[in-house]
Amino acid sequence: MSLRVLPASTRSVLVELDDLAQTLGLLASLQASPIDGVGEIVPGARTLLIDFDPQRIDRERLAAALADRPREGVEASAGAVIELPVHYDGEDLAEVAALLGTTPEDVVRRHTCTDWFVAFTGFAPGFAYLSGGDELLQRVPRRNSPRTRIPPGAVAVAGGFSGVYPKASPGGWQLLGQTPVPMWDLDRDPPALLQPGQRVRFVDAGARPVAVPAGAAAAPAPVAHAREGLQAPGLTIVQPGLQALLQDQGRPGQAGQGVSASGAMDRGALRAANRLVGNAIDAACIEVAQGGFVLQSRGDTVVAVTGAIGPLTLRAPDGRQWPVPRHAPLALGEGDLLLLGEPEASVRSYIALRGGIDRAPVMGSLASDTLAQVGPAPLVAGDWLPARSDTARGLRAVGEAELPRDDLPRAGALVTLDIQLGPRTDWFTPEAVALLAAQEWTVTPQSNRVGLRIQGAEPLARAIARELPSEGTALGAIQVPASGQPVLFLADHPLTGGYPVIGCIAPWHLDLAGQIPVGARIRFHVVAGFTPIEFRD
Repeated sequence: MSLRVLPASTRSVLVELDDLAQTLGLLASLQASPIDGVGEIVPGARTLLIDFDPQRIDRERLAAALADRPREGVEASAGAVIELPVHYDGEDLAEVAALLGTTPEDVVRRHTCTDWFVAFTGFAPGFAYLSGGDELLQRVPRRNSPRTRIPPGAVAVAGGFSGVYPKASPGGWQLLGQTPVPMWDLDRDPPALLQPGQRVRFVDAGARPVAVPAGAAAAPAPVAHAREGLQAPGLTIVQPGLQALLQDQGRPGQAGQGVSASGAMDRGALRAANRLVGNAIDAACIEVAQGGFVLQSRGDTVVAVTGAIGPLTLRAPDGRQWPVPRHAPLALGEGDLLLLGEPEASVRSYIALRGGIDRAPVMGSLASDTLAQVGPAPLVAGDWLPARSDTARGLRAVGEAELPRDDLPRAGALVTLDIQLGPRTDWFTPEAVALLAAQEWTVTPQSNRVGLRIQGAEPLARAIARELPSEGTALGAIQVPASGQPVLFLADHPLTGGYPVIGCIAPWHLDLAGQIPVGARIRFHVVAGFTPIEFRD
Protein backbone atom coordinates (compact mmCIF):
# COMPACT_ATOMS: atom_id res chain seq x y z
CA MET A 1 0.00 0.00 0.00
CA SER A 2 1.13 3.54 -0.72
CA LEU A 3 0.19 6.98 0.58
CA ARG A 4 1.17 10.36 -0.88
CA VAL A 5 0.60 13.64 0.94
CA LEU A 6 0.44 16.46 -1.61
CA PRO A 7 0.38 20.20 -0.83
CA ALA A 8 -3.07 21.63 -1.67
CA SER A 9 -2.78 25.03 0.06
CA THR A 10 -0.98 26.49 3.06
CA ARG A 11 -3.71 24.98 5.26
CA SER A 12 -4.64 21.77 3.45
CA VAL A 13 -3.17 18.62 1.95
CA LEU A 14 -4.45 16.12 -0.58
CA VAL A 15 -3.83 12.56 0.60
CA GLU A 16 -3.64 10.12 -2.30
CA LEU A 17 -4.19 6.39 -1.72
CA ASP A 18 -4.26 3.27 -3.89
CA ASP A 19 -8.03 2.90 -4.25
CA LEU A 20 -11.44 3.90 -2.95
CA ALA A 21 -11.49 1.18 -0.27
CA GLN A 22 -8.29 2.52 1.34
CA THR A 23 -9.60 6.07 1.06
CA LEU A 24 -12.78 5.22 2.92
CA GLY A 25 -10.81 3.16 5.44
CA LEU A 26 -8.54 6.09 6.30
CA LEU A 27 -11.56 8.41 6.46
CA ALA A 28 -13.29 6.04 8.92
CA SER A 29 -10.15 5.98 11.07
CA LEU A 30 -9.94 9.80 11.16
CA GLN A 31 -13.63 10.10 12.01
CA ALA A 32 -13.37 7.54 14.80
CA SER A 33 -10.18 9.02 16.27
CA PRO A 34 -9.50 12.59 15.02
CA ILE A 35 -6.00 14.03 14.81
CA ASP A 36 -5.56 17.24 16.82
CA GLY A 37 -5.42 20.20 14.45
CA VAL A 38 -7.31 18.49 11.61
CA GLY A 39 -10.51 20.21 10.44
CA GLU A 40 -12.84 19.41 7.57
CA ILE A 41 -12.18 16.36 5.36
CA VAL A 42 -13.47 16.05 1.78
CA PRO A 43 -13.27 12.49 0.39
CA GLY A 44 -12.67 11.79 -3.29
CA ALA A 45 -12.37 8.67 -5.42
CA ARG A 46 -8.80 7.97 -4.27
CA THR A 47 -8.04 10.99 -2.10
CA LEU A 48 -8.85 12.92 1.05
CA LEU A 49 -8.58 16.71 1.07
CA ILE A 50 -7.71 17.52 4.69
CA ASP A 51 -7.77 21.00 6.23
CA PHE A 52 -5.41 21.54 9.15
CA ASP A 53 -4.35 24.29 11.52
CA PRO A 54 -0.62 25.03 10.96
CA GLN A 55 -0.42 26.47 14.49
CA ARG A 56 -1.29 23.06 15.95
CA ILE A 57 0.25 20.61 13.49
CA ASP A 58 2.57 21.07 10.54
CA ARG A 59 2.38 19.21 7.24
CA GLU A 60 5.25 16.83 8.01
CA ARG A 61 3.83 15.70 11.37
CA LEU A 62 0.37 15.37 9.84
CA ALA A 63 1.77 13.20 7.04
CA ALA A 64 3.53 10.92 9.53
CA ALA A 65 0.36 10.59 11.61
CA LEU A 66 -1.66 9.70 8.53
CA ALA A 67 0.85 7.07 7.44
CA ASP A 68 0.48 5.32 10.83
CA ARG A 69 -3.29 5.06 10.52
CA PRO A 70 -5.06 1.84 9.43
CA ARG A 71 -6.53 1.90 5.94
CA GLU A 72 -8.66 -1.22 5.86
CA GLY A 73 -11.62 -1.13 3.50
CA VAL A 74 -15.11 -0.18 4.68
CA GLU A 75 -17.83 -2.82 4.55
CA ALA A 76 -20.19 -1.67 1.77
CA SER A 77 -23.14 -3.78 2.88
CA ALA A 78 -23.63 -2.25 6.33
CA GLY A 79 -25.63 0.90 5.53
CA ALA A 80 -29.36 1.41 5.13
CA VAL A 81 -30.87 0.81 1.67
CA ILE A 82 -32.51 3.70 -0.22
CA GLU A 83 -34.67 2.67 -3.20
CA LEU A 84 -34.85 5.11 -6.11
CA PRO A 85 -37.37 4.63 -8.95
CA VAL A 86 -35.90 5.58 -12.35
CA HIS A 87 -37.46 6.23 -15.74
CA TYR A 88 -34.73 4.84 -18.01
CA ASP A 89 -35.07 7.14 -21.02
CA GLY A 90 -31.81 9.07 -20.72
CA GLU A 91 -30.19 10.81 -23.70
CA ASP A 92 -27.06 8.66 -23.48
CA LEU A 93 -28.63 5.27 -22.81
CA ALA A 94 -28.31 4.01 -26.40
CA GLU A 95 -24.78 5.44 -26.73
CA VAL A 96 -23.66 3.77 -23.50
CA ALA A 97 -25.10 0.46 -24.70
CA ALA A 98 -23.22 0.74 -28.01
CA LEU A 99 -20.02 1.67 -26.19
CA LEU A 100 -20.29 -1.45 -24.02
CA GLY A 101 -21.36 -3.71 -26.90
CA THR A 102 -24.76 -4.51 -25.44
CA THR A 103 -28.39 -3.30 -25.56
CA PRO A 104 -30.15 -0.47 -23.70
CA GLU A 105 -32.28 -3.08 -21.92
CA ASP A 106 -29.16 -4.85 -20.69
CA VAL A 107 -27.68 -1.55 -19.43
CA VAL A 108 -30.86 -0.98 -17.39
CA ARG A 109 -30.72 -4.53 -16.05
CA ARG A 110 -27.10 -4.13 -15.00
CA HIS A 111 -27.77 -0.74 -13.37
CA THR A 112 -30.62 -2.18 -11.27
CA CYS A 113 -29.37 -5.69 -10.51
CA THR A 114 -26.97 -4.76 -7.66
CA ASP A 115 -26.82 -2.22 -4.85
CA TRP A 116 -24.60 0.86 -5.08
CA PHE A 117 -22.61 2.20 -2.11
CA VAL A 118 -22.66 5.91 -1.16
CA ALA A 119 -18.93 6.50 -1.04
CA PHE A 120 -18.68 10.30 -0.71
CA THR A 121 -20.42 13.54 -1.63
CA GLY A 122 -19.37 16.60 -3.58
CA PHE A 123 -19.81 18.53 -6.85
CA ALA A 124 -23.18 19.88 -5.63
CA PRO A 125 -25.32 19.72 -2.47
CA GLY A 126 -26.94 16.30 -2.31
CA PHE A 127 -24.80 14.82 -5.10
CA ALA A 128 -23.47 11.44 -3.93
CA TYR A 129 -20.80 9.39 -5.69
CA LEU A 130 -22.09 5.81 -5.77
CA SER A 131 -19.51 3.04 -6.11
CA GLY A 132 -19.90 -0.63 -6.91
CA GLY A 133 -22.62 -1.75 -9.27
CA ASP A 134 -22.15 -4.06 -12.24
CA GLU A 135 -18.56 -4.48 -13.40
CA LEU A 136 -19.34 -3.67 -17.04
CA LEU A 137 -20.77 -0.24 -16.13
CA GLN A 138 -17.48 0.71 -14.49
CA ARG A 139 -15.98 1.04 -17.98
CA VAL A 140 -18.23 3.98 -18.94
CA PRO A 141 -16.17 7.21 -19.32
CA ARG A 142 -17.25 10.82 -18.99
CA ARG A 143 -18.59 12.52 -22.11
CA ASN A 144 -15.99 14.15 -24.34
CA SER A 145 -18.00 17.38 -24.25
CA PRO A 146 -19.91 18.17 -21.03
CA ARG A 147 -23.49 19.37 -21.28
CA THR A 148 -24.22 22.93 -20.20
CA ARG A 149 -27.44 21.84 -18.47
CA ILE A 150 -28.51 18.53 -16.99
CA PRO A 151 -32.03 18.38 -15.50
CA PRO A 152 -32.58 17.74 -11.78
CA GLY A 153 -33.05 14.07 -10.95
CA ALA A 154 -30.95 12.86 -13.89
CA VAL A 155 -29.41 9.44 -13.17
CA ALA A 156 -25.97 9.05 -14.70
CA VAL A 157 -22.81 6.93 -14.78
CA ALA A 158 -19.14 7.76 -15.47
CA GLY A 159 -15.67 6.81 -14.31
CA GLY A 160 -16.77 3.81 -12.25
CA PHE A 161 -19.48 5.73 -10.37
CA SER A 162 -23.19 6.35 -10.63
CA GLY A 163 -24.99 9.43 -9.32
CA VAL A 164 -28.13 11.56 -9.37
CA TYR A 165 -27.95 15.27 -10.22
CA PRO A 166 -29.84 17.11 -7.44
CA LYS A 167 -30.52 20.24 -9.49
CA ALA A 168 -30.12 21.61 -12.98
CA SER A 169 -26.40 22.05 -13.60
CA PRO A 170 -23.62 21.48 -16.13
CA GLY A 171 -22.14 17.99 -16.17
CA GLY A 172 -20.19 15.46 -18.15
CA TRP A 173 -21.62 12.13 -16.97
CA GLN A 174 -23.61 9.77 -19.23
CA LEU A 175 -27.37 10.09 -18.68
CA LEU A 176 -29.34 6.86 -18.26
CA GLY A 177 -32.66 8.19 -16.96
CA GLN A 178 -34.37 10.31 -14.32
CA THR A 179 -35.80 9.84 -10.83
CA PRO A 180 -38.66 11.91 -9.37
CA VAL A 181 -37.21 11.60 -5.84
CA PRO A 182 -35.57 14.88 -4.70
CA MET A 183 -31.94 14.47 -3.65
CA TRP A 184 -31.80 17.80 -1.81
CA ASP A 185 -34.55 19.33 0.35
CA LEU A 186 -33.88 22.02 2.96
CA ASP A 187 -37.09 21.03 4.74
CA ARG A 188 -35.61 17.58 5.35
CA ASP A 189 -33.12 16.80 8.15
CA PRO A 190 -30.51 16.29 6.85
CA PRO A 191 -31.28 18.00 3.52
CA ALA A 192 -29.24 15.48 1.49
CA LEU A 193 -31.19 12.25 0.94
CA LEU A 194 -28.06 10.15 0.40
CA GLN A 195 -25.44 9.98 3.14
CA PRO A 196 -22.02 8.27 3.06
CA GLY A 197 -22.27 4.63 4.12
CA GLN A 198 -25.79 4.08 2.80
CA ARG A 199 -26.68 1.81 -0.11
CA VAL A 200 -28.80 2.73 -3.12
CA ARG A 201 -30.98 0.36 -5.10
CA PHE A 202 -32.21 1.68 -8.45
CA VAL A 203 -35.62 0.38 -9.55
CA ASP A 204 -36.93 0.47 -13.13
CA ALA A 205 -40.08 2.64 -12.96
CA GLY A 206 -41.04 2.12 -16.59
CA ALA A 207 -42.09 4.88 -18.94
CA ARG A 208 -42.26 8.45 -17.76
CA PRO A 209 -45.78 9.72 -16.92
CA VAL A 210 -47.42 11.89 -19.57
CA ALA A 211 -46.76 15.55 -18.82
CA VAL A 212 -49.70 17.84 -18.03
CA PRO A 213 -50.33 20.12 -21.06
CA ALA A 214 -49.24 23.71 -20.64
CA GLY A 215 -52.04 25.80 -19.17
CA ALA A 216 -53.96 22.80 -17.82
CA ALA A 217 -52.93 23.55 -14.25
CA ALA A 218 -53.62 26.82 -12.55
CA ALA A 219 -50.63 29.14 -12.48
CA PRO A 220 -49.30 29.77 -8.99
CA ALA A 221 -50.10 33.14 -7.52
CA PRO A 222 -47.21 35.60 -7.52
CA VAL A 223 -45.32 35.75 -4.24
CA ALA A 224 -44.95 39.17 -2.71
CA HIS A 225 -41.63 40.11 -1.17
CA ALA A 226 -41.60 39.77 2.60
CA ARG A 227 -42.36 43.00 4.43
CA GLU A 228 -42.63 41.69 7.97
CA GLY A 229 -41.41 44.06 10.62
CA LEU A 230 -41.76 47.10 8.38
CA GLN A 231 -42.33 49.20 11.49
CA ALA A 232 -38.76 48.42 12.62
CA PRO A 233 -35.77 50.30 11.15
CA GLY A 234 -34.28 48.69 8.09
CA LEU A 235 -33.47 48.96 4.40
CA THR A 236 -35.58 48.55 1.26
CA ILE A 237 -33.86 47.51 -1.96
CA VAL A 238 -34.84 50.01 -4.65
CA GLN A 239 -32.49 48.83 -7.38
CA PRO A 240 -30.30 45.70 -7.01
CA GLY A 241 -27.82 46.44 -9.80
CA LEU A 242 -26.00 43.58 -11.55
CA GLN A 243 -25.97 41.31 -8.49
CA ALA A 244 -26.74 41.94 -4.83
CA LEU A 245 -26.45 39.08 -2.34
CA LEU A 246 -26.48 38.56 1.39
CA GLN A 247 -23.10 37.27 2.52
CA ASP A 248 -21.36 36.52 5.79
CA GLN A 249 -18.37 34.35 6.71
CA GLY A 250 -20.05 31.30 5.16
CA ARG A 251 -21.11 27.86 6.38
CA PRO A 252 -17.97 25.73 6.90
CA GLY A 253 -18.28 22.15 8.10
CA GLN A 254 -20.99 21.03 5.66
CA ALA A 255 -18.80 19.01 3.27
CA GLY A 256 -20.61 15.82 4.29
CA GLN A 257 -23.72 17.25 2.61
CA GLY A 258 -21.82 18.37 -0.46
CA VAL A 259 -22.01 22.04 0.59
CA SER A 260 -19.00 24.36 0.40
CA ALA A 261 -18.45 27.26 2.81
CA SER A 262 -19.27 30.06 0.31
CA GLY A 263 -19.40 33.47 2.05
CA ALA A 264 -18.07 36.92 1.16
CA MET A 265 -15.61 37.19 -1.71
CA ASP A 266 -13.68 39.89 0.21
CA ARG A 267 -13.90 38.89 3.86
CA GLY A 268 -11.68 41.72 4.98
CA ALA A 269 -14.10 44.25 3.49
CA LEU A 270 -17.05 42.49 5.17
CA ARG A 271 -15.32 42.64 8.55
CA ALA A 272 -14.43 46.30 8.04
CA ALA A 273 -18.03 47.25 7.21
CA ASN A 274 -19.31 45.52 10.34
CA ARG A 275 -16.62 47.12 12.48
CA LEU A 276 -17.59 50.59 11.26
CA VAL A 277 -21.24 50.18 12.36
CA GLY A 278 -20.43 48.41 15.64
CA ASN A 279 -21.61 44.91 14.63
CA ALA A 280 -19.94 41.61 15.31
CA ILE A 281 -17.42 41.28 12.49
CA ASP A 282 -19.05 38.13 11.10
CA ALA A 283 -22.56 39.64 10.71
CA ALA A 284 -24.19 39.38 7.30
CA CYS A 285 -23.79 42.28 4.85
CA ILE A 286 -25.05 43.09 1.38
CA GLU A 287 -22.45 42.19 -1.25
CA VAL A 288 -22.91 44.33 -4.39
CA ALA A 289 -21.18 43.49 -7.66
CA GLN A 290 -20.34 46.56 -9.75
CA GLY A 291 -22.67 49.56 -9.32
CA GLY A 292 -26.21 50.64 -10.08
CA PHE A 293 -27.38 49.66 -6.59
CA VAL A 294 -29.86 51.81 -4.65
CA LEU A 295 -31.32 51.30 -1.18
CA GLN A 296 -33.73 53.33 0.94
CA SER A 297 -33.66 53.75 4.70
CA ARG A 298 -36.89 53.00 6.56
CA GLY A 299 -36.59 54.76 9.88
CA ASP A 300 -33.26 55.91 11.28
CA THR A 301 -30.42 53.55 10.37
CA VAL A 302 -26.61 53.47 10.37
CA VAL A 303 -24.77 51.83 7.48
CA ALA A 304 -21.22 51.62 6.15
CA VAL A 305 -19.96 50.80 2.66
CA THR A 306 -16.54 49.19 2.16
CA GLY A 307 -14.74 47.21 -0.54
CA ALA A 308 -14.68 48.77 -4.00
CA ILE A 309 -13.69 52.39 -4.62
CA GLY A 310 -16.33 54.45 -6.42
CA PRO A 311 -18.96 57.17 -6.11
CA LEU A 312 -21.43 56.99 -3.23
CA THR A 313 -24.35 59.44 -3.14
CA LEU A 314 -26.95 60.22 -0.48
CA ARG A 315 -30.27 61.61 -1.77
CA ALA A 316 -32.69 63.12 0.76
CA PRO A 317 -36.48 62.80 0.43
CA ASP A 318 -36.70 66.44 -0.73
CA GLY A 319 -34.45 65.68 -3.72
CA ARG A 320 -31.22 67.22 -2.44
CA GLN A 321 -28.17 64.97 -2.92
CA TRP A 322 -24.47 65.03 -2.14
CA PRO A 323 -21.48 62.64 -2.17
CA VAL A 324 -20.74 60.74 1.04
CA PRO A 325 -17.61 58.77 1.96
CA ARG A 326 -17.10 55.05 1.83
CA HIS A 327 -15.27 53.35 4.70
CA ALA A 328 -17.09 55.49 7.25
CA PRO A 329 -20.32 55.09 9.29
CA LEU A 330 -23.28 56.88 7.69
CA ALA A 331 -26.46 57.91 9.52
CA LEU A 332 -29.54 57.68 7.31
CA GLY A 333 -32.99 59.04 8.05
CA GLU A 334 -36.46 57.97 6.96
CA GLY A 335 -36.70 57.93 3.17
CA ASP A 336 -33.02 58.66 2.47
CA LEU A 337 -31.65 56.94 -0.64
CA LEU A 338 -28.09 55.63 -0.90
CA LEU A 339 -26.78 55.19 -4.45
CA LEU A 340 -23.67 53.15 -5.35
CA GLY A 341 -22.09 54.15 -8.66
CA GLU A 342 -19.87 52.03 -10.88
CA PRO A 343 -16.57 51.16 -9.14
CA GLU A 344 -13.42 52.96 -10.17
CA ALA A 345 -11.34 50.14 -8.68
CA SER A 346 -12.15 46.48 -7.90
CA VAL A 347 -15.59 44.88 -8.18
CA ARG A 348 -17.51 44.30 -4.94
CA SER A 349 -18.86 46.60 -2.25
CA TYR A 350 -20.11 45.56 1.20
CA ILE A 351 -22.95 47.33 3.01
CA ALA A 352 -23.35 46.70 6.74
CA LEU A 353 -26.51 47.64 8.66
CA ARG A 354 -26.08 48.51 12.33
CA GLY A 355 -27.66 45.74 14.38
CA GLY A 356 -27.34 43.19 11.59
CA ILE A 357 -29.89 41.92 9.06
CA ASP A 358 -32.89 40.10 10.50
CA ARG A 359 -33.27 37.19 8.09
CA ALA A 360 -33.56 33.49 8.91
CA PRO A 361 -30.24 31.67 8.29
CA VAL A 362 -30.03 28.67 5.96
CA MET A 363 -27.91 25.87 7.40
CA GLY A 364 -26.56 28.32 9.97
CA SER A 365 -25.59 31.11 7.58
CA LEU A 366 -27.00 33.96 5.48
CA ALA A 367 -24.40 33.36 2.75
CA SER A 368 -25.87 33.02 -0.74
CA ASP A 369 -24.06 30.23 -2.63
CA THR A 370 -24.67 30.94 -6.32
CA LEU A 371 -23.38 27.56 -7.53
CA ALA A 372 -25.10 25.33 -4.99
CA GLN A 373 -28.19 27.58 -4.76
CA VAL A 374 -28.10 27.37 -0.98
CA GLY A 375 -28.97 30.39 1.13
CA PRO A 376 -31.09 33.50 0.55
CA ALA A 377 -32.06 34.30 -3.02
CA PRO A 378 -30.39 37.26 -4.77
CA LEU A 379 -31.89 40.56 -3.67
CA VAL A 380 -34.48 42.17 -5.94
CA ALA A 381 -36.28 45.49 -6.01
CA GLY A 382 -38.77 45.70 -3.14
CA ASP A 383 -36.92 43.36 -0.77
CA TRP A 384 -37.10 44.50 2.85
CA LEU A 385 -34.13 43.98 5.19
CA PRO A 386 -35.07 44.83 8.78
CA ALA A 387 -32.40 45.47 11.38
CA ARG A 388 -32.21 42.90 14.13
CA SER A 389 -33.94 44.02 17.33
CA ASP A 390 -32.29 41.50 19.65
CA THR A 391 -28.68 42.71 19.36
CA ALA A 392 -28.83 46.18 20.92
CA ARG A 393 -26.99 45.15 24.07
CA GLY A 394 -24.21 43.51 22.07
CA LEU A 395 -23.55 46.47 19.81
CA ARG A 396 -20.32 48.39 20.05
CA ALA A 397 -19.72 52.05 19.29
CA VAL A 398 -19.47 52.91 15.63
CA GLY A 399 -15.92 52.88 14.30
CA GLU A 400 -13.69 55.65 13.04
CA ALA A 401 -13.51 56.29 9.31
CA GLU A 402 -10.83 54.18 7.60
CA LEU A 403 -8.72 54.47 4.48
CA PRO A 404 -9.56 51.99 1.70
CA ARG A 405 -7.01 49.40 0.65
CA ASP A 406 -4.34 50.83 -1.60
CA ASP A 407 -3.96 47.69 -3.74
CA LEU A 408 -7.47 47.44 -5.18
CA PRO A 409 -7.12 46.54 -8.89
CA ARG A 410 -8.57 48.44 -11.83
CA ALA A 411 -9.54 47.12 -15.26
CA GLY A 412 -6.38 46.63 -17.31
CA ALA A 413 -4.11 46.74 -14.24
CA LEU A 414 -1.50 44.06 -13.53
CA VAL A 415 -2.15 42.15 -10.29
CA THR A 416 0.37 39.80 -8.69
CA LEU A 417 -0.99 36.83 -6.74
CA ASP A 418 1.18 34.66 -4.52
CA ILE A 419 0.58 30.94 -5.07
CA GLN A 420 1.70 27.58 -3.74
CA LEU A 421 2.22 24.76 -6.25
CA GLY A 422 0.29 21.51 -5.94
CA PRO A 423 -1.45 19.18 -5.52
CA ARG A 424 -1.27 18.07 -9.18
CA THR A 425 1.70 20.05 -10.42
CA ASP A 426 3.33 16.83 -11.62
CA TRP A 427 0.45 16.30 -14.07
CA PHE A 428 1.87 19.18 -16.14
CA THR A 429 5.01 19.46 -18.23
CA PRO A 430 7.97 21.35 -16.72
CA GLU A 431 7.46 23.95 -19.44
CA ALA A 432 3.84 24.45 -18.37
CA VAL A 433 4.82 24.86 -14.71
CA ALA A 434 7.35 27.52 -15.70
CA LEU A 435 4.83 29.18 -18.03
CA LEU A 436 2.27 29.50 -15.20
CA ALA A 437 4.43 32.17 -13.55
CA ALA A 438 6.24 33.47 -16.62
CA GLN A 439 3.32 34.79 -18.66
CA GLU A 440 0.49 37.20 -17.91
CA TRP A 441 -3.12 36.02 -17.73
CA THR A 442 -6.18 38.14 -18.53
CA VAL A 443 -9.46 37.86 -16.57
CA THR A 444 -12.32 37.00 -18.95
CA PRO A 445 -16.02 38.06 -18.79
CA GLN A 446 -16.99 34.46 -17.91
CA SER A 447 -15.68 35.03 -14.37
CA ASN A 448 -18.05 35.00 -11.37
CA ARG A 449 -18.23 34.00 -7.70
CA VAL A 450 -17.41 30.40 -8.61
CA GLY A 451 -14.09 31.34 -10.13
CA LEU A 452 -11.98 33.68 -12.20
CA ARG A 453 -11.58 32.36 -15.73
CA ILE A 454 -8.30 33.56 -17.14
CA GLN A 455 -6.74 33.46 -20.60
CA GLY A 456 -3.08 33.27 -21.48
CA ALA A 457 -1.28 33.49 -24.80
CA GLU A 458 -0.13 29.87 -24.36
CA PRO A 459 -2.25 27.17 -22.68
CA LEU A 460 -0.78 24.90 -20.02
CA ALA A 461 0.15 21.48 -21.42
CA ARG A 462 -0.31 18.32 -19.38
CA ALA A 463 2.28 15.59 -18.95
CA ILE A 464 -0.40 13.11 -17.81
CA ALA A 465 -3.37 12.95 -20.15
CA ARG A 466 -5.55 10.37 -18.43
CA GLU A 467 -8.80 11.23 -16.68
CA LEU A 468 -8.44 12.45 -13.10
CA PRO A 469 -10.83 10.80 -10.62
CA SER A 470 -12.97 13.31 -8.72
CA GLU A 471 -11.15 14.82 -5.74
CA GLY A 472 -11.47 17.68 -3.28
CA THR A 473 -10.57 21.23 -4.27
CA ALA A 474 -9.42 23.96 -1.89
CA LEU A 475 -10.51 27.60 -1.86
CA GLY A 476 -8.15 29.39 -4.26
CA ALA A 477 -7.32 26.25 -6.26
CA ILE A 478 -6.03 26.91 -9.80
CA GLN A 479 -7.77 24.20 -11.80
CA VAL A 480 -6.77 23.55 -15.40
CA PRO A 481 -9.42 22.03 -17.71
CA ALA A 482 -8.69 20.41 -21.06
CA SER A 483 -8.36 23.82 -22.75
CA GLY A 484 -5.20 24.55 -20.74
CA GLN A 485 -6.68 27.91 -19.64
CA PRO A 486 -6.95 28.00 -15.81
CA VAL A 487 -9.90 28.70 -13.53
CA LEU A 488 -9.19 30.23 -10.10
CA PHE A 489 -11.72 28.73 -7.66
CA LEU A 490 -13.28 31.37 -5.39
CA ALA A 491 -16.00 31.46 -2.72
CA ASP A 492 -18.68 29.40 -4.49
CA HIS A 493 -16.35 26.74 -5.93
CA PRO A 494 -17.45 23.08 -5.94
CA LEU A 495 -16.10 20.80 -3.23
CA THR A 496 -14.76 18.32 -5.77
CA GLY A 497 -13.47 18.57 -9.31
CA GLY A 498 -12.28 16.31 -12.11
CA TYR A 499 -9.47 18.43 -13.57
CA PRO A 500 -5.94 18.73 -12.16
CA VAL A 501 -5.07 21.63 -9.85
CA ILE A 502 -1.63 23.06 -10.60
CA GLY A 503 -1.48 25.44 -7.62
CA CYS A 504 -3.44 27.45 -5.06
CA ILE A 505 -3.68 31.15 -4.23
CA ALA A 506 -2.03 32.06 -0.93
CA PRO A 507 -4.60 32.89 1.78
CA TRP A 508 -3.38 36.46 2.15
CA HIS A 509 -4.32 37.14 -1.50
CA LEU A 510 -7.77 35.50 -1.56
CA ASP A 511 -9.60 38.76 -0.79
CA LEU A 512 -7.60 40.49 -3.51
CA ALA A 513 -8.47 37.73 -6.00
CA GLY A 514 -12.16 38.24 -5.19
CA GLN A 515 -11.89 41.88 -6.25
CA ILE A 516 -10.09 41.52 -9.60
CA PRO A 517 -12.23 43.00 -12.42
CA VAL A 518 -12.71 41.65 -15.92
CA GLY A 519 -9.91 42.83 -18.19
CA ALA A 520 -7.28 42.99 -15.46
CA ARG A 521 -4.08 41.04 -15.93
CA ILE A 522 -2.68 38.53 -13.45
CA ARG A 523 0.85 37.34 -12.85
CA PHE A 524 1.52 34.48 -10.45
CA HIS A 525 4.38 34.54 -7.95
CA VAL A 526 5.32 31.09 -6.61
CA VAL A 527 6.03 31.25 -2.86
CA ALA A 528 6.04 27.48 -2.16
CA GLY A 529 7.06 24.67 -4.49
CA PHE A 530 5.63 21.22 -5.10
CA THR A 531 7.01 18.92 -2.38
CA PRO A 532 5.03 15.67 -1.99
CA ILE A 533 5.62 13.34 0.96
CA GLU A 534 5.41 9.63 0.10
CA PHE A 535 5.10 6.47 2.19
CA ARG A 536 5.15 2.85 1.01
CA ASP A 537 4.33 -0.16 3.20
